[in-house]
Amino acid sequence: MKRCHIWVRLAALGAVVGLSGCAASTPGSRVAQAPQLYQALPEAQQQAVREGRVVEGMTPDGVYLALGRPDRVWRGSENGKPYEQWRYAELRPVYRAGLSVSYGYPYGWGRYGGGFYDPWWPGLALEPDYLPVTTFVVRFSRNRVTGWEQLR
Repeated sequence: MKRCHIWVRLAALGAVVGLSGCAASTPGSRVAQAPQLYQALPEAQQQAVREGRVVEGMTPDGVYLALGRPDRVWRGSENGKPYEQWRYAELRPVYRAGLSVSYGYPYGWGRYGGGFYDPWWPGLALEPDYLPVTTFVVRFSRNRVTGWEQLR
């Protein structure tokens, strides 16, 4: 009996630990994990981080606190000056509809007898495909935000 309780407790602990990794990252949770990065920012940038916004002149640390880890990072050069661009994306459902009509199919031939199952079955299937959509792009030059774009 006691072994059962141990396994139940271990399973519950595993579920809690497993699900805690799925918690959404927010500006508040990121600040709590790295308060030294937050304290190093000027007051105006601290306010932007609390609101989840990006402002020009912000450091990469400030952008990380405000938005989290980017999905992609590009490095390039424009007019001989290096830049870095961070891309943020989210998965959005794209629905596609399919109409299907079938004649049914025979079932039970052989040992179960004969017959048809649902001779005319119209079906409309709305199946989502999840595609990454860019929602935010931040451009840095010399470790400072020089511009950003947000999808509404």
